[in-house]
Amino acid sequence: MLDSALAELYEVETKALVRAVKRNAERFPADFMFQLSEPEWQALRCQLGTSSYGGRRYRPYVFTEQGVAMLSSVLSSTRAVQVNIAIMRAFVQLRQMAGNHKDLLRKVNEMERKYDDQFKVVFSAIKRLMEPPPSAKKKIGF
Repeated sequence: MLDSALAELYEVETKALVRAVKRNAERFPADFMFQLSEPEWQALRCQLGTSSYGGRRYRPYVFTEQGVAMLSSVLSSTRAVQVNIAIMRAFVQLRQMAGNHKDLLRKVNEMERKYDDQFKVVFSAIKRLMEPPPSAKKKIGF
């Protein structure tokens, strides 16, 4: 996302967002954020209809989803704090879901071991059906 769109989302000025990023540069590696190249910026300006004498004086920054999350921790607006809290809650939910899936995986593995002997014949038949048929070799010559 462009810095200007994120500034609007976090309810701060774009220059305040850029200042916060520059003050915390170590928190924004290249896979979190980058600045558009001059040709990219020119192409974007043409699409946005920005005049050459008004508007921005520098190339915008673009943030990946990790950069968007990191921005919520370096900005101090009320909205940024709310977003940061929502992100933390989402991480907790993901961790809980991962734990539930581990339990489910463990149960499936237990059932597989328990019923493996009973279904060994079925599994071997399925494996044979999955094997490609032997190819007939062509005879060379007459």
